[in-house]
Amino acid sequence: MLHYFVVLSCLYAMSMTMPLPDYYSYSPAVGDGSGTEFTTSQEGRITGIRVYEYPYYGYYYNNYLNGLQLQYDGNWTELVGTNGFGNERTMTLFDNEYFVQVSGKYYSGYITELMFVTNEGRSFKVGQPSGLSFNLYPTHDGSALRFLSGRHTGFALTSIGAHWAVLYNNSTS
Repeated sequence: MLHYFVVLSCLYAMSMTMPLPDYYSYSPAVGDGSGTEFTTSQEGRITGIRVYEYPYYGYYYNNYLNGLQLQYDGNWTELVGTNGFGNERTMTLFDNEYFVQVSGKYYSGYITELMFVTNEGRSFKVGQPSGLSFNLYPTHDGSALRFLSGRHTGFALTSIGAHWAVLYNNSTS
């Protein structure tokens, strides 16, 4: 009988120290997909985003997004694409705020619009609304955007996908 008690105690102790399961999901890339692959993956929490859009002068029907960067804990990733042609648009997230949705449009091989929505209901929209719509979101409740991936031609984004993970708050309140 003591043998069963020891075994059950060990099993119970092991289950207490096992880490919580991680929940990841991937929203497959949308767009043409030509050009060079990119990823913005880094350690830390996303704290901001910077997007460069080709200026809309009224005579271009198909505007597109030139480049983007994510900010992780105050540090910017390498630029994806270029910032040579575009207007810079930036959004900084508040503490405990994170992206829960990425939407947009693509047309004629290029990403023309992106909109990022946060858990606090704020949104950041950049680009022109022309083309086919897409909506990227996580599979698990409580998930946040961890990084973006896709392709670019060197002067414009041609596809984009989103990688999500459940965030755990390790603070002791």
